[in-house]
Amino acid sequence: MSRPEAHGQDWACMSGTATVLGSGSKWGDIRMFYAILAYHVEDAIKALTPQEDAALMTDLLKIHEGLYADGSLGPSARLGATQSACTLRDGMIVDGPFAETKEQLLGLYVVDCPTRDDAIAIAREFRRVNPTAVYEIRPVPLYLPGVPLETPPQG
Repeated sequence: MSRPEAHGQDWACMSGTATVLGSGSKWGDIRMFYAILAYHVEDAIKALTPQEDAALMTDLLKIHEGLYADGSLGPSARLGATQSACTLRDGMIVDGPFAETKEQLLGLYVVDCPTRDDAIAIAREFRRVNPTAVYEIRPVPLYLPGVPLETPPQG
């Protein structure tokens, strides 16, 4: 099987344990990416004062900087308000997120870890500074990095 490329960048496809196509992981040929999905009661986040939100983001960014420095942090995002979301279901667009849950998906991280336990440890660090959030850890069986995206202007 030839090695696939996506816009000149390596990509990884994992199935079963940690079979990898591509290279460049700090773990050598054994590589597993995990998505850490951050759920929270959106109204609780909206209720934070600007100072409280800034303090929370400062604490989270400290974790990001450490993960970035050791090469474990891939893409991460803080998602916009759920009222600005739409859902495609059965070919129809419906305003808002579809999930009927108390918590909403408000952010995500992709991390490069040798084991599930290492991904859980990272999620525990996020929860240490944001204890009311719920973090779902899920293997990423297909990762296509795409092109680097510019950070949108804040505001």
